[in-house]
Amino acid sequence: MGEITPAMLMRAYAIGVFPMSEHRDDPEIFWVDPRRRGVFPLEGFHISRSLAKTIRREDYQITINRDFLGVVDGCADRDDTWINAEIRHLYNALHERGQAHSLEVWREDNLIGGVYGVTLGAAFFGESMFSRARDASKIALAYLVDHLRRGGFRLFDTQFITPHLASLGAVEISRAEYHVLLRDAIEGNADFERPAVADAQGVLQRRTQTS
Repeated sequence: MGEITPAMLMRAYAIGVFPMSEHRDDPEIFWVDPRRRGVFPLEGFHISRSLAKTIRREDYQITINRDFLGVVDGCADRDDTWINAEIRHLYNALHERGQAHSLEVWREDNLIGGVYGVTLGAAFFGESMFSRARDASKIALAYLVDHLRRGGFRLFDTQFITPHLASLGAVEISRAEYHVLLRDAIEGNADFERPAVADAQGVLQRRTQTS
């Protein structure tokens, strides 16, 4: 595969394709176009009683785009990762162009969780998330879904579905269904950076109103 540029990467997202590597030490990147796609219905995020209690405790802080590379590195800090040096470089370039964003979860100035992804029109393509403390990734997703809704997004693409994501409300759809949602979303307008970071009460209240 020839050199991948940020512009090429954005064109790939526009047609439903995204890059991966076999592992962190493999310099090669390949394109993925899953037959079945994971998505988060923005009105369907499930907050359990125990997660609501954790969110309500507010012993954490949420920020947007404060430490993008810290989140990417947190996601790559595992035995088996598809994030190699080139992918790290490409997504940081997208971040510098305002096309990739992160949401961080902090506790006492320590980065304990987060999620990052790419935006195009009213679509958010979730790339990866991580957790260094109990429920930190769930907290990140709860705030992210609320943030996307308030920012005017229509599609939250999770690429694949896992039991963890399914327990929070993610669903799996066909490639054809995904492309219908994708075309509609990328023609829309949304803003990841404009909404202020929500507080716990707001996240839980809006979740209750739409459940």
